[in-house]
Amino acid sequence: MMLSVSILMGIFNCEKTLSAAVDSILNQTFGDWELILCDDGSSDGTYAAAKALCEKDGRIVLLQNEKNLGLPKTLNRCAAAAKGEYFARMDGDDVCDPTRLQKEYDVISRGEFAIVSCGMLFFDDGGVYGRKIHKEYPEKSDFAASSPFCHAGAMFTREAFETVGGYSERPDRLRIEDYDLWFRMYRAGYRGYNLSEPLYSIRDDRAAVSRKKFRYRVNEFRLRREIAGEFGLGAKAKLSAYKPLILGALPPFVYKALHRAKLK
Repeated sequence: MMLSVSILMGIFNCEKTLSAAVDSILNQTFGDWELILCDDGSSDGTYAAAKALCEKDGRIVLLQNEKNLGLPKTLNRCAAAAKGEYFARMDGDDVCDPTRLQKEYDVISRGEFAIVSCGMLFFDDGGVYGRKIHKEYPEKSDFAASSPFCHAGAMFTREAFETVGGYSERPDRLRIEDYDLWFRMYRAGYRGYNLSEPLYSIRDDRAAVSRKKFRYRVNEFRLRREIAGEFGLGAKAKLSAYKPLILGALPPFVYKALHRAKLK
């Protein structure tokens, strides 16, 4: 019998935060899930921590890559092992509200949407400092500015995921694999929905800022140009595609200040 939800979690060097992330899944009000962890060649104690967590609950499955493959390949490996009708995402340094899975499942199981996500809270060692709520019913035009869904807080159908071929493993899609996935789903005729409640909390600290390397900004620029052309969004959208390059050229402390100001 097929499970309802398979939670896909690629983990890498998150030994100190993994327990809290997994506990937030174990504490869900929705119980028909499996959690698939895949250690992506961690150099710290992440794998050992994950193995200990597996002993807490038989619904937790642990995989391990022999070397670091990157998030897209790791998530595709999780998906290949999954038994759920729906896939949900989770990161090893974040936490989610106990009602998240139930509320997303209640919407996506009605069959109208292929993607259901939620609002986000942003926190660091000092606590919650901001939030972001996406448009309730994203349209193709909304892809011009940014990804219209919170990736790690999303649930999506296996059918849509497999129809578009899963996460792209192309080098120029690295760090924007979610943006690209939603784009291809919308191009295939699928649609999504955003819950207005902030049910997912993202750890947004110095490490998160350091991961936003310029080459990933270039990847986003190229994807946004492709989206503008594919969806016929016009010159304004093509011009706005340069925004990631501009942000990427800013000193990290300036970018961080702008980022936080936008979320308040």
